This record gives sequence, structure tokens and C-alpha cells, in this order.
Amino acid sequence: MERRGNYGYDAPYALVAFAAVGTASLAVSLVSWWNDSGRPAAMFAFYAAFFLANAASFFHTTTRGKFLVWEEILDGLRLRGDEQVLDMGCGRGAVLTAVARRLRAGRAAGVDLWSKLDQSGNSSEVTLRNASLEGVGDRIEIHTGDMRALPFPEGAFDLVVSSLAIHNISSNADRAKAIAEAFRVLKPGGRLAIADIRATAVYARTLLGLGATRIARRGLGWRFWYGNPFAGTTLVTASKPEATRGTGPARFLGGAA
Repeated sequence: MERRGNYGYDAPYALVAFAAVGTASLAVSLVSWWNDSGRPAAMFAFYAAFFLANAASFFHTTTRGKFLVWEEILDGLRLRGDEQVLDMGCGRGAVLTAVARRLRAGRAAGVDLWSKLDQSGNSSEVTLRNASLEGVGDRIEIHTGDMRALPFPEGAFDLVVSSLAIHNISSNADRAKAIAEAFRVLKPGGRLAIADIRATAVYARTLLGLGATRIARRGLGWRFWYGNPFAGTTLVTASKPEATRGTGPARFLGGAA
């Protein structure tokens, strides 16, 4: 679907660094070649190809790839359209607005601390403007808050989503707190879908300890690489047991690292 909003760039400093190092390496390679220095020219040509390829992959993911993958993730959730949904670390609203388009009678809430280091131009005003441009402003509400202490009551949401946000918390212990908060605000029978580039094993173990069911992890492929496979994104999904059924034994379905 065509996007009308402006969603900026994820980790803009990293994209600039890849492009700058790649460009500088290319310049050195060309100068070395011009001066008949074959070995340095070849070495810096390799560096240029590596860093510019990383920059191209990063740019594709942040401007197109992640949107396509999240559309597939949300399609797979088969929402009814009347759900209450929370986007943790919603940023400029890429996933938040995609969810809201699927809600005929429900609402989507976004929470963020609005760090511009993690996403260029990140602010609540930009997110609300994007929601208006996408035609879903009436289905969205925005909150400023910490994922480790969400400003919502227990059992408030049918679905909690998060994209490339929880890893920005500095310690695994605090990341586990954010996962516990996501689980707390889920209704019985609610679902989680969390995409991130690291610490997803921590998320899965935390959910297992909380009694979540149908815990699964899987890689999201090259369209969600931030430069290379070592910075690829993994999706963690889980469900909160129905209250009437009790927690029972948790199931971990395994998946990508």
C-alpha cells in the first residue's frame, strides 16, 4: 500500500557511517589506482564495496523493506478490526499506522520516549501528522512513556507490537522488564509480535517464564537486514493464556537466533 507519511530513517548515524566509510574507501582506492598502487587500490576497493553494500541494504530496509515485511506480519495476524492495539516504541508511526488501517472499530495506541538518536526527526507531533496523512488519525492515540513502566492498566490490549525499539534499552534486565510490561497489559488471549535485531532470545525466555504460550522466533529475511545478515531482524511472537484455561505448560516453538 502506498505510504503518505514521512517515517524518517532508523539509526541515522549508522546509515551515514556506512555511506561515509564506503565513499572514503572508494576515493582512496581510485587515488591508489591512479598512482599505480595495485594492492592498496584492491584493498580499499573491497572496503568500498562492503560498506556501500551495507549502506544500500540499510537504506532499503529503513525506507521500504521493513514496511513490506510488517504488512505481511500484520496480514498473518488476521485482525478482526475491533482490537485494542499497543505499539511499544512507535517512533514516527510506521507500524502504528499500518495497524490502524486494519481497525474498523478498534484503536491503536503508541508509546515512545521520542529519541532522535534512534530515529531521525522522531517526535509525537510527527507521528500524529503521519497518522493524519494516512487517514487514520481518528483511530490513534499517542503517549509519552517508558516501555519498562507502561502507562496502561493490566489487560488493556488485544495485541502488542514493537519494531526495532526494545533493543535500545541498555541492559537485558531492563529489556526483560519491557517484555514483562507488554505481557502485563495484554488481555487474556492477547498476542505479541515483536521484531528486533538483538536480544530476542532474552525476550523469548522472559515470555516463557511469564507463562506465555505459542512462543516462536523466526528471522525476517534480507528485506529486514540493517546492512548485513549479522544485523538481521528476528520476530518473536507469543500469546497470553485465556484466563479460564489457566497458564498450563508454556510452549516454545524455537526459531532463529
